[in-house]
Amino acid sequence: MKKYAIFLCILAFLALTSCGELFPTKIGDIRGNPRKYAEKEVTVSGQVTEVFSLIAFKCFVLKDDTGEITVMTSRPLPASGQKLKVRGIVKEAFSIGDQTALVIRENPK
Repeated sequence: MKKYAIFLCILAFLALTSCGELFPTKIGDIRGNPRKYAEKEVTVSGQVTEVFSLIAFKCFVLKDDTGEITVMTSRPLPASGQKLKVRGIVKEAFSIGDQTALVIRENPK
């Protein structure tokens, strides 16, 4: 019985620590509370709406049901309309007054 309880505890721990993969963070949550997510790793999923690059910077905009956010990447750019899951660090690109531009710097796999 004790071994069964230990097994269940380990299984529960593994399930809880992998929730970031199973349940991506909503983009609206990140944009609504940027301080909570600043410098934290998140996983988001959505549809690519814009793609752009400027010399060494490659970016795309990812949109879910709650909002959109720019993703900086070092990988090849996805096609517009493609559905993706992205893992990266939330960064503040810049602030002007009460407006803050947030980006996710994608972690290469």
